[in-house]
Amino acid sequence: MARNLKNMMLCGFGLVCFLMIVDRAYAREFTVGGATGWTVPSGSQVYSQWAEQSRFQIGDSLLFVYQSNQDSVLQVTRDAYDSCNTDSPTAKFADGKTSVTLNHSGPYYFISGNKDNCKKNEKLVVIVMADRSGNKNTASSPPSPAPAPSGESAPSPPVSGTFEMTPAPTPTTSEDTPNSGASSLSFVAALLGAALASTLFLH
Repeated sequence: MARNLKNMMLCGFGLVCFLMIVDRAYAREFTVGGATGWTVPSGSQVYSQWAEQSRFQIGDSLLFVYQSNQDSVLQVTRDAYDSCNTDSPTAKFADGKTSVTLNHSGPYYFISGNKDNCKKNEKLVVIVMADRSGNKNTASSPPSPAPAPSGESAPSPPVSGTFEMTPAPTPTTSEDTPNSGASSLSFVAALLGAALASTLFLH
């Protein structure tokens, strides 16, 4: 009995590790600014437009590529981001090839360690989604009308010929595909773990 319990614990630990590896395998690394890298941009909206084209989730990472002897990356607060304040960053990087893991949801703010560069729009904000499930928050449905009090008639139906258009649901984009694969692999891993546990019990 003790041996079987030990085998079950080992099996469960192995399964958890496997699922963590699978989830990590689906995390993505985004090179900030694309081929141009981390530098003074050619326009004021270059980095904001770059961020809008991507969908960041927990576990993903940002790769900043720049010349370490001329520039750096500061992770800062919202106020410091707005004012290009380089005095008290929450994190500072100057290795020329910085990878920052996005380990929580919400906004991340980055600016150049060179204040003049920051004022020339070398700054970035990204918003990280709450999880890797690919689910999006949708607007809640309007509340149903309360029933008419006793003794009062119900509201009249709409005038004939009038109707309300209901917008068609937004189609799912291809960006959700990797997350669906991760869910499928996790399910298969769970089945394999259950089968392994059964085999250990039989022995």
